[in-house]
Amino acid sequence: MAVQPVAHRFTVDEYHRMAEAGIFGEDDRIELLEGEIVDMTPIGSRHAACVNGLTRLFVEAAGDRAIVSVQNPLRLGDRSEPQPDLLLLRPRADDYRGALPEGGDVLVLIEVGDSTAAFDARVKLPLYAAAGIREVWLVNVGDGTIEVCSDPTGRDYRSRQVYGRGATVAPEALPQAAVNVATLLPEG
Repeated sequence: MAVQPVAHRFTVDEYHRMAEAGIFGEDDRIELLEGEIVDMTPIGSRHAACVNGLTRLFVEAAGDRAIVSVQNPLRLGDRSEPQPDLLLLRPRADDYRGALPEGGDVLVLIEVGDSTAAFDARVKLPLYAAAGIREVWLVNVGDGTIEVCSDPTGRDYRSRQVYGRGATVAPEALPQAAVNVATLLPEG
C-alpha cells in the first residue's frame, strides 16, 4: 500500500515557540493560516496610504468606543493567527496585554489588498467567517472598491456589498466613521 505524505500543520503555540527560538526574524512578514506559515507580500505605497487614511479616520471617530489595532495579530483558534491590516476591537482595560484578541473581540476587520486582494477573499475571508467576525471589509486598492461582508454563516457571509468610487460606507459598529471610497482610493 502506498503512503501519501501529509503536510505538518503548526499550532499557534508551536508558531510562537518558533518565534521565541529565533527561527523567524523580527521583520519577517509572515502569518499562520490554517496551520501553514505563509509569507506575505511587501506593502506598497498605495496600500500603506490606504491603511494610514483608515487608521486616522477610525482613531478620530472611535474615541473610547473601540481600540484601533493596525497590522497586529488576531488569534483564530489553534491553527490561525493572521495580521489583518486594521481591526476595530471591543475596548478592554488591558488593551489586550493579557492575551491576543480573538474573533469575538472584533467589531470590524479590514484587509487592504492590491496584489493580495484575491488571496484575502479566497483564503482569509472563510477564516474570518468561521471565527464569527461580524463585519469584514475587503479594500481593493487596485480596482477602487470596498466589499463589506457581514452576517457570517459557516465559512462565508450572507451579506456582501461592493462599494465603488462615489459611494460612502461606514462600519455598523462605528457609523460616525463614514469612508468616502473616492477619497480613500483615488484613481491612479
